[in-house]
Amino acid sequence: MKKQHISSYFISLFSFLLLGVSLHAQNDSIISTVNDSLKIKLKYGLRIGGDVGKLIRSFTDDNYTGFEVNADYRIKKALYIAGELGIEEKTTINDYLDVTTSGTYLKAGIDYNMYKNWLDMDNMIYSGFRVGAAAFSQNLNSLTVYNTDQYWAPQYSSAESQKFNDLTAVWVELIIGIKVEIFNNLYLGLNAQLKGLLAETIPTNFANIYIPGYNKTYDSSKIGAGYGYSISYLIPLYKKDKN
Repeated sequence: MKKQHISSYFISLFSFLLLGVSLHAQNDSIISTVNDSLKIKLKYGLRIGGDVGKLIRSFTDDNYTGFEVNADYRIKKALYIAGELGIEEKTTINDYLDVTTSGTYLKAGIDYNMYKNWLDMDNMIYSGFRVGAAAFSQNLNSLTVYNTDQYWAPQYSSAESQKFNDLTAVWVELIIGIKVEIFNNLYLGLNAQLKGLLAETIPTNFANIYIPGYNKTYDSSKIGAGYGYSISYLIPLYKKDKN
């Protein structure tokens, strides 16, 4: 009888230990599942869009036509490869000149997101750097030479068209901007650029009045500026844990 009691005691103790191990394993599994579900995943992929500011200006400004495609690709949590490809045609008219500039440009560089997103938000307040290059032509539609002594010699004017082909320019720019996810994978953006002209092909007996992608030039100054409004869509390729 005593042996039966002892045997029953050990069987009960063994069963209790097995139940405890099983419950502990289940708890570990639940905690692991909960922890996995609480991990924040960042989306990595190609974000591509366009500059809506240039489209709007094309419809509202008779002297301008332009279109730009922009894209970025996340390579690290806050670091992106970025670039822009565009085409522009701009007619500059003032009291002395009527010049039409047309051409294409390409800009490439990086963006760094300075904004610390909460949970799985994917917004950006960023700064970046670009190297830009343009290939373009200028058509001098008309020209008037200002004469300080117009009483004795009238101003010289010419309506003879003159075209300057195979022009190029290279510049660098600093960029700062924001991108906000308004719907899933859909973003609105705004940016401003400070540009520095490195090199340009100067037409014979003339100057580059406008450079596609760089914008207006100012006499001897090598500094320019620009801005952009964008709408873009992210094509997610994979996700990684947010560290």
